[in-house]
Formats: sequence, structure tokens, C-alpha cells
Amino acid sequence: MAYKWFAFRCLPAMILVVISLLLAQLGDLWARDMGKTPPSTGDARHSSEKPQTVSAQAPAAEPAARISGAVQDVTGANISGAEVSLIDANGSQRSTVASDPDGNFAFGPIPPGSYRVMVNAKDLEPFESAEILVTAEEVYEMPPILLRVVTANTQLTVRPAEEVASEQIKIEEQQRLIGIVPNFYTSYIYNAAPLTTRQKFSLASLSVFDPFELVSDGINAGIGQAKNSYAGYEQGLEGYSRRYMAAFGDSLTRNYLSRALLPSLLHQDPRYFYQGSGSTKSRLAHALSFTVVLRGDNGRNMPNYSFFIGNIGSGLLSNLYYSHADRGAGLVFTNLLFSTAERAGEGIFREFLSKRFTKNVPTNAKP
Repeated sequence: MAYKWFAFRCLPAMILVVISLLLAQLGDLWARDMGKTPPSTGDARHSSEKPQTVSAQAPAAEPAARISGAVQDVTGANISGAEVSLIDANGSQRSTVASDPDGNFAFGPIPPGSYRVMVNAKDLEPFESAEILVTAEEVYEMPPILLRVVTANTQLTVRPAEEVASEQIKIEEQQRLIGIVPNFYTSYIYNAAPLTTRQKFSLASLSVFDPFELVSDGINAGIGQAKNSYAGYEQGLEGYSRRYMAAFGDSLTRNYLSRALLPSLLHQDPRYFYQGSGSTKSRLAHALSFTVVLRGDNGRNMPNYSFFIGNIGSGLLSNLYYSHADRGAGLVFTNLLFSTAERAGEGIFREFLSKRFTKNVPTNAKP
């Protein structure tokens, strides 16, 4: 009975006590485990934990763009060594490269933005592109750049022939042998512009009334008086005056008829055109031909009607003022023969000697 009472009364209480003790022990262990601190580590070598490493990350670079292309001529051939420049939005030259043997070029990396491409190559026209807008990480490939060959810029100024001839006459009017003797009727510009009628008369007047010619007429009159040429004029001051007026009259009629009036009517140029090139034989032939050949206003050679008709006309007119004893056909043909011989010698002198003694003449001889 006692055993039963113990079993039913005391045993359950003992079990509860044991369980309570066990639970209390477990709770104490748990509390100590939760509240304990890591052991002190005076030396990092004895620590079980590794120190944490914090790395600083660099900021990301701005995304860049690229521009590329190729330089060619209009036939499609690649152009090597062309100077290619990249111009930014401010108009500043950012970079310059040379195209490679295949004509290719490239710019990059470059910031996104607006650009223009300029190309220069020897003997080719320059090129400038339209505005190119590139965005971040964009690779922009330009269409082929075709350069044209530079064309010569030839300007042809057409001026009236009269204006050109006027400028050339101004040069001729300054031509004097040893600075004294007029050399107006020698054109050292072989392809000179033709003279107008007004210019032909103006040049004849300049020659007739030139101081040297007036003095020359006086010298001829004095020589004639010394030789008693044209005896009908007699001697003395009156005879000299008549001889002087006769010499001046011959110069006046001969110049105006053969160098102005008839050349204007027949469209001939009374000037001698200096050849200045070729063999001596060809130049001599050119000089002698001046007696019988004149250049027409159209540039072609033609018979020298102006000289022969003008001298015959001058001789006929001289019969009006020479003395009766010296008038007649003999006077006309004597003057013509003398003038022809004089003109032949004059042509030789103009071709071979005159330029040596004339200052400031053009050097445009016959090609």
C-alpha cells in the first residue's frame, strides 16, 4: 500500500521537479549564449574573423562617339594624304588627320555633339560637309567624299579694238630715236590692233607738226637754197621761205594722203610692223616688202596702194606751189622715185637698227 501511495503521490512531484530543474538549466545556458561578447583580439593574427575591405569604384566615363569616312575623286579612285579636319560646333578645329592609302580617315573617340568635316587635297577642290550630329556611342560613317579637279579660272576681258589701239598708239607716240627723231610709225607689237580713221589722221598730224619735222623741213630748205635747187625760187629770205613752204607742203600732202586719207579709204595700216625674229634673210625680205606691201585692217597683207597713189597725188599737188620752171610730170615721178628708195632704206633701218636706238619699246616681236 505504501508503495502504491508513493507511486501515486510522490513520484509525479519528483518528475515535475526534475523537469523544472532541467528547464531552468537550459534557460540559463541559452541566456548566457545570447548575452556573451566575442573574445578580445589584441593581435589581428589571433582573430578568427577577416577584416572587411571596402573598394572605391571610379565614376563611369562619358560615352564617346566616332566619325569615319573615305576620300575619293570623281572617278572613284582613293585619295591618299588628303588633309581632313574635324570642326566642332564653335567653329574651332578639333583635330586633323591625313587619309590613309585607301583614302580612309576616322575621328574618335569624341564627345557627342555637332561637327563638320573639311577636306583639302592638292590640285582638288576643297570640301566641307553639312552639320553632323552624333550621339553617345554612335559610330557615324560618312558617305564617300568625292573631290573634283580644280579648274583654271580664266577670265577673258573683251575690249573694243579702238581702245586697245589707243593704248598702243600712246606707246608709239613716245618712241624717238636717240630721244629726238620721231619713230611713230614703227609698231614693235607685231599683232597690234588696227587703227581707226580718227587714229590714222591723229598720228599723221602728230608726225607733220612734230618740232623735229618742222626743223627738218627748214634744214632741207636751207640745203636746197645752198644748191640753188628749184631755181625759180631765187635766193634771199623770200627764196628760203618759198623753199621752206614747199618742203612743208610736200611733208603735209605726203603724210595725209599716204598715211591717213588713202589708208582710211582702202582699209590699210600705214605702220611698219617689226618682225624681230627668224633668219636675217627673212627679216630682210620683210623689211624690203614694206615698200610694196601693207597690212590691211583685217590683218592680211595687201598691195601698198596708199603709198604709191599718195606719193603720186602729193607730186601732182606740188605743181600748185612750185615755180613754173620746176613743174611738170618730171617733178611727180622724181618725188615718187625718191620716196620709194627712201622707203626701202627706211624699212631696213626699222627692222635691224631702230630698236637699238629707241627707248621704252615693247618686246612683242613676231612669234
